[in-house]
Amino acid sequence: MDWNSLSNSEIIIELGKRMKNHRIKTRFTQRELADRAGVSLFTVAQIEKGNPVSFSTLVALLRVLRLLENFELLLPEIEISPIEMMKLQGKTPKRIRSKKSS
Repeated sequence: MDWNSLSNSEIIIELGKRMKNHRIKTRFTQRELADRAGVSLFTVAQIEKGNPVSFSTLVALLRVLRLLENFELLLPEIEISPIEMMKLQGKTPKRIRSKKSS
């Protein structure tokens, strides 16, 4: 699937469908998933319908479904090369400034 070609709403709908499929595969009812994640039944139903939720709610549900390891694929940790570390000399950038246009 080309996620970049989808709108934000389409992505949320697709994620809701996939979460529902995982819930069914793991043989949880919506109520069981909601109880284990500490969210309401309404929240689980809304997610499965493709309505947006908070990031913390998503994390709680993915934890119950044992899908948190997928965050490693979503946002892999970036390792800094030894040469880059020497350039930084213990300094970590706090922000990135935009480049001036000429």
